Formats: sequence, C-alpha cells, structure tokens
Amino acid sequence: MRRLELLLIAVLATAGCARGRKTSNAAPTTSPSVSSQQFQKLILTPETGLVGKVVRVNTDGRFVVMNFPIGHLPALDQRLNVYRLGLKTGEVRVTGPQYDDNIVGDVISGDAQRGDEVRER
Repeated sequence: MRRLELLLIAVLATAGCARGRKTSNAAPTTSPSVSSQQFQKLILTPETGLVGKVVRVNTDGRFVVMNFPIGHLPALDQRLNVYRLGLKTGEVRVTGPQYDDNIVGDVISGDAQRGDEVRER
C-alpha cells in the first residue's frame, strides 16, 4: 500500500511540473546583437499642399470648376496639375471667378474629367 501511495504522489508531481513548463521551438523576437540604432522612430508630417477636385468640366470652352477645402483656395494665375488615378493628365491655370469654395480655371494642356484631383506643381 505504501508503494502505491508513493507511486501516485510521484505521478502527480511530475504531471504538475510538466504542465507548468512551456517549451517553444520559436526563435526569440530580438537578438542581443541588434543595436538600438537600427530601430529608428517613424516621423509623420502632414501634407500641407493645396489639393482640390474637379467638379465640372466644359470641354468646348476648355475650362473647369474646381472645389477646394474652405480657406485653402489657390491664387489667381496659379498653375495646378490635374491627376487621374495618380497619373498626371493635364495642367490648369486658375482664372476665377470664385464662389465659396469653388473656383474656375482654364485647361492649358492635357484634359480633365469630373472627379480628377488638382494639386500644386
């Protein structure tokens, strides 16, 4: 009977120890040879450029109506590039008139379509 008790205690002790121990074959996430200079802080800077959208196009008159955020309108005679899907498709010169956050510009080169993005050069 004494042997049975000792055997039971030994089994319970080894089962408890084995469950608490975690073994992993995964490599450590950082190695001691990696220097702190390799991990540089990421710096984000907000884009401050002038960006608007083409809201109307007159192909016969070769002019567009552009919409800009309030307080961020381009100056008269300023030249802007027109982009469609990230590719430059034309160039516009701001001529006016202006109404609220909309302003008119003449198409100098290329073409423009409704929804195109207008940005500074």
